Order: sequence, then structure tokens, then C-alpha cells
Amino acid sequence: MLFTRSKLFIACTLLSSVAMTACSNSNNDDKKQSTLTASAPATGEASNLSERNAQQRLINTLQQHFKKANINAKILNIKSTEVPNLYWVTLEGMSSVYATADGKYIIQGDVLRLGDSKIHNVSESLQSEANKKLLANLKTEDLLVYKAKGKTKHVVYVFTDASCPYCHKLHEHMAEINAAGIEVRYIAWPRGEQFMPAMESVWCSADRQAAFDQAIAGAPLPPATCKNPVRDQYQLGMNMGVNGTPAIYNAEGVYLGGYLSPEELINRLNN
Repeated sequence: MLFTRSKLFIACTLLSSVAMTACSNSNNDDKKQSTLTASAPATGEASNLSERNAQQRLINTLQQHFKKANINAKILNIKSTEVPNLYWVTLEGMSSVYATADGKYIIQGDVLRLGDSKIHNVSESLQSEANKKLLANLKTEDLLVYKAKGKTKHVVYVFTDASCPYCHKLHEHMAEINAAGIEVRYIAWPRGEQFMPAMESVWCSADRQAAFDQAIAGAPLPPATCKNPVRDQYQLGMNMGVNGTPAIYNAEGVYLGGYLSPEELINRLNN
């Protein structure tokens, strides 16, 4: 479900690093600016009747505006944020967004708080909370798992596509990553419809690891079809705001980045 540019008030976002460390979604390249990919949260939940009433009024207002604009979006939850008059809105099958208290504006992207020595991303806590639940619901048999060598110190989830050069670059370091006690759980995220068959072939192979190693090295795979979770995993990524590969998350649902060297990955996991 896409919102057109004319229907959105787009927040300023700092996403330049993604462009340098991840392969973009070819489905979204021409319409990246029109896709809601908020990653945002805030602090505190409504605890009094007045706040709950305000949230319900906002839900009603947003639903009316969606209907008038022919936007098919179902609101699952609304939470207040640390920003006055700004709410975090969870939508079914879509990325979460911010909404102003009057329901007139929807804002995609990150909200950043200034004033400290480091920029604080207001988005992280609520988005990671939602991500953690989504990732926890995944079945390991539906993933492509590279286990840690020795004791498992960390588990990371990586949205990947065999056609993505940065995914290939990350995969080249798999032995080093596993040796550091990091288990990698790949989630299929073909960046365009044209890449869907290759990823489905990987997921339908008897030896999924061998098939992925072959595909990401650029070797063609024989077509294979079966009941597989690739499209569901692609939708999961869309729900979490993924817009390129690789997209790396820790087990708490926190986005760590696009391509990371083993040293960078270890550092982010330990900090």
C-alpha cells in the first residue's frame, strides 16, 4: 500500500548512510519518496481517560481522512511520543508513521532530538519494540541460518537478496562473523519482482545454504517452486520499514545498519 507524494507531509530524514551501505529496493526506486517507511517511537503510554479520548479522536479523524483520500489503511494502535502533539501510528501491513494530534499531517521517517552531545532518534524504541515481536514470530525453519561457532553470543536477522552486491560483500565475511559467536538468520527480501524467482529457488532447495552460496556468487540456479515464505518475508520487511538490503537487526529489533564489516557489527552488538 503506497501513499502518493501529494497525500503526505514528508519529514526530513537522515538516510544517506543507507544509500552507501545497502542495495535499494528496485520496486521502490522510482517511488521511494512516496512509500511510508517510518521508524519511530516515543516514550510513555496513555494512562488517563483524557489521553485515551484524545487518541480515539485521532483514530477517528485519521480514518475519515484516509477514507476521503481513498487510502486503504487500517490503524492498529496509537501511542503518544515525547514530541508534543505527535503520535506514533501503527498500521496493518504497512510501516508505522507519525501523525499530528489534529490528524491533518502524516509524517514518514525519523524524528531526531537535538540538544545532547549525540543526536537521539525518537523512532528507535517504539519501532524496535514492534520489530522484536515480528522477528520473534519467525520460525527458524523458514529462515536461512548460519550458526555461530562455539558459544552463541549474539543473534542477528538480516534481510538479504542474492542479487545485491552489498549482501554478497557481507556474506563473504560469514565465517569470520560466525567465528565471533554471531548467529546470522537470513530473511528473504528480493528487491524487485524480477528477483523473486531466484530467492524462491534458494528457499525451495534441499540444501538452502549451498543454493544461497551459489546464487549470491552470481551462478544461476535451476528454477524451483514450492510452498515457501519468501513473499511473506518480503511483506515483513515492508512492515518494518526495510527499503534496501542488507538490513541488519539485532534480536531486540534494533536496526543496526546496512552493510557492516565484522568489526563494525561486533562493535554495534556489544554497544
